[in-house]
Amino acid sequence: MAKSITCRRIYEEAAPGDGVRVLVDRIWPRGVRREDARLDEWLQDVAPSADLRHWYAHRPDRFAEFRRRYQAELRDPERRQALEHLREIAEHDGLTLLTATRDVEHSQAAVLAVLLTDAE
Repeated sequence: MAKSITCRRIYEEAAPGDGVRVLVDRIWPRGVRREDARLDEWLQDVAPSADLRHWYAHRPDRFAEFRRRYQAELRDPERRQALEHLREIAEHDGLTLLTATRDVEHSQAAVLAVLLTDAE
């Protein structure tokens, strides 16, 4: 059974209940020094492709299609392995998926959180 899975912006302060903090963006967030990031892992392999990110452009009206395309990308063996790694973390510890996007609700972190929660 998975423990708590949450999504947060990497720019927010770390909280005691965050559990394992994993950055799920492909590109390092602007203005964040690596030594100040307070994350446990940066899992680039689970992030959407550059082409998908550019097409989506964080437009909420495209989110449903983004989610569909992103879930298709996650079937790729390398990405599937990264997703399984997140699933293993979630089974044993609390998990916080970090992203730099302003709209966390319409981000890859939100898609991942639902996938990981539905997998129980």
